[in-house]
Amino acid sequence: MNFYFDAAKIIDRLDAKQGSVKSLLNTLPEKSRKRTAALVIETLKYKSALTEVIAAANLFKAEKKITSHNLALVLVHDLLLSGGIQAGDGPVKQALLRHKTRLRSELQRVKIRRGVKSDSELAAADDIQAARIPRYVRINTLKWTTDEAIRTFRNNGYDLGDPLEEMTSFARDAHIGDVLLFPPQAQLTNIPEYFDGRVILQDKASCFPAVVLAPPAHPESLIIDATAAPGNKTSHLSALMDNQGKILAFERDRVRYGTLKAMLTRAGCNNVEPLNEDFLSTNFNDKKYSRVTHILLDPSCSGSGIVNRLDHLVETDTESSSVAQQERLAKLAAFQLQMLRHAMKYPAVVKIVYSTCSVHPEENEQVVYAALQSAEAAAGGFKLAPRAEVLPEWSRRGQPGFLDDSEDTEAVVRCSAVEDATNGFFVSCFVRPAEEIVVTGRKNTLEAQAGVKRKVHSEEDDKDGASTQLTLKRRRKRKK
Repeated sequence: MNFYFDAAKIIDRLDAKQGSVKSLLNTLPEKSRKRTAALVIETLKYKSALTEVIAAANLFKAEKKITSHNLALVLVHDLLLSGGIQAGDGPVKQALLRHKTRLRSELQRVKIRRGVKSDSELAAADDIQAARIPRYVRINTLKWTTDEAIRTFRNNGYDLGDPLEEMTSFARDAHIGDVLLFPPQAQLTNIPEYFDGRVILQDKASCFPAVVLAPPAHPESLIIDATAAPGNKTSHLSALMDNQGKILAFERDRVRYGTLKAMLTRAGCNNVEPLNEDFLSTNFNDKKYSRVTHILLDPSCSGSGIVNRLDHLVETDTESSSVAQQERLAKLAAFQLQMLRHAMKYPAVVKIVYSTCSVHPEENEQVVYAALQSAEAAAGGFKLAPRAEVLPEWSRRGQPGFLDDSEDTEAVVRCSAVEDATNGFFVSCFVRPAEEIVVTGRKNTLEAQAGVKRKVHSEEDDKDGASTQLTLKRRRKRKK
C-alpha cells in the first residue's frame, strides 16, 4: 500500500499548492518514481469523474477506515480503471472491495450524465497552450554531436520540417544550436537516447542561462551552480565546458540531491562535484572558492511561467487572495535577492547569471534593480551585461519602468509562453570589470593571467543578506 500512500501524498501537496506536478513528482524516490508518477497523473486526469463516483457511492459515510479523500481517489482509480488494486488484502483494500459493485454502477451513471460511452472519454482534455509548445530536446554534446543526433532521428522516421504541423517532423532551434524541436505529443522518454543520456528533455528557455553564463572550457575553470537539482542546467554547463574544469553543484534537499547525482551520472558529467549543501551557508572567503569566476543562480521562484503539460490537471484556485499572493512573492523575492547578494561576495567572480521561471516583475526586474542598488554590487562594481552579450538576437526584453534606464531594460531577457512557444522565463547577467575582482589568500591563476588588480576584502561589507529587508519599489514611467 505504500505506493498508494505516496501517490495520495503527492496529490495532497498539489491541493495545498506546494509545487507543480513535475516538481513534486521529482521528490519521489528514483526507484518508485515512474510507477507512482503514472498513478498520480492518471488519477488527476480522471479526478473530476472519480470524485463524483465516490460522493454518489457515499463511500466515506459507509467506511470509517477510509479517511483520506486522495487515498480513496488513487485506489478507486485502480479499482475501476486500471485492472484492480495492486496491493495486499489489507483493511483499506477490503473496505473498497465491499463497495466495488456500487462504485462501478456510479461510474456508469457518470458516463450517462456526461454523454460519453467509454471510460477514456471521462479524462480531462489536453491543455491547449501546452499543445502549442514543441517538445524541446537538448543534445548532450558530451556523448555525441547534434549532427549525429539529427541523422539518428531521421533514420528513426523523423523528417526535418515543422513539428507543430506534422507528427513525424522535427527542427533545429534558431537560437540554441544544440536544441531540437519535436511535436508536442512526441513520446521521447522511452527512446534509448534518453535512457543513456544522449538527449536531455529541457525547455528551450531553460537552456538560456547556461548559454548566457558561457563558462570557460578551461582546465582551471571553477564554476558554481547554486541551486543545481534536477541537473538540466548543470549538465548543460558541463557540456559547454567540454567536461573541463570543475562545477560545484549545490543542492540542499537530500531527495533532490539524489536526483541531481543520478542525472549527472546518466549525462556523463565528469567535471561536476555535487554537494548536498545550502549555497547560502558557504563561506565565500574559504580558499576553495577563491578561483570561482562564474555563478549560475536559478533559485526557487513562483514557477508562474511554467506551462507544464501536467499542471492543467490541477484545479486553479481563482479565489486565492491577491494579498496572500503578494506576500508569497515578497518572501520569494527577498530570498532571491539574498542569494544574489551572497553570490556577489565571492572574491573572484566576474559573471553571475540570475534566472527564474516566473513572469512576475517582483521576482525579475525588481530583484535585479534591488541587487544593483545593494552594498555588494557597489563594492564589487557589478552592473548588467549589455544586450550585445545577452542573447542579442532574442527580441523579447525586460518590462519597461522597473530598471533605471532603457539600456538596463534591454539587457535582460524575457520569454512568453503565448508568443515565444516556450515556458515563461527571465534571464539577467551581472558582470564586473576585472579591476574590481577581490583576491584573498593564494594567487588566483586565472586572475594572474588577466593581470587584474588586487583588493582587500572588508569584513564590514559581509552583511547577512537575510537581515536586509527587501523593499521593492515599482518604478513605472508614466506614459506620455
